[in-house]
Amino acid sequence: MAFYCDSYTILKKEEIADGIFSYIIHCPEPVSSAKSGQFVHIKAEGYTLRRPISICEIDKKEGTLRIVFEVRGAGTDKLSQLEVGDKMDMIAPLGNGFTIKELSSDKTVIVVGGGIGVPPMLGTAAEYKDKNKVKAVLGFRSKGRVILEEDFKRVGAETAVCTDDGSYGEKGLVTFPLIEELEKGKAAMIYACGPTPMLKAVINTARVYNIPCEVSLEQRMACGVGACVGCACNIRKGGRDFVLRVCKDGPVFKAEEVVL
Repeated sequence: MAFYCDSYTILKKEEIADGIFSYIIHCPEPVSSAKSGQFVHIKAEGYTLRRPISICEIDKKEGTLRIVFEVRGAGTDKLSQLEVGDKMDMIAPLGNGFTIKELSSDKTVIVVGGGIGVPPMLGTAAEYKDKNKVKAVLGFRSKGRVILEEDFKRVGAETAVCTDDGSYGEKGLVTFPLIEELEKGKAAMIYACGPTPMLKAVINTARVYNIPCEVSLEQRMACGVGACVGCACNIRKGGRDFVLRVCKDGPVFKAEEVVL
């Protein structure tokens, strides 16, 4: 896997919700090989360890990547202080992305995102933009945390939003609209990223309906390139248990192999 380590220019910055920032970065070399589901590793000035951020969108024509992240500590707070014209120190692209399927005329795919797991699902939905065959199911705590809804619609995704408190969209879990879509019998693939309880529910639902599913795991990372083994996860293949690295072997895994 080829990746690049350099400082790249920020072209656009926007705070799209309280403490959630969107950046568009000009980085033609990483963009040339980037895939939806991969991530970048960003250095925050004054901090030793980099911060892993999922790739939200890829524009190969413009040579840009979009990332969306939430301020969760001092490191991401430092990153949020970068402005248009500043340089962002990145290693990119890293990890393995989602498998994009060839679809027959009567089939669709479903992307499921929860909270800050929503951004990487936008780039995945965009892979099916010209086919107009993607359903997006997005889950958030409340109306004030809803992000990227219009962006999913922009890339042609029929979009359903759920909130825990019912302050926006449908009240309840993402599995409710997911099951409604699966009942139509047209889904060929499910892609998901979000908190562990949500992933467990999506994986179990995919198993019940016998639909292939891939999930992107979130994990604390140090090196980001598979050297330190600090982001280990449990995977079961062929009846055997393995400890793999989220950064190098993932972050995308087949749902049936993930042990959560």
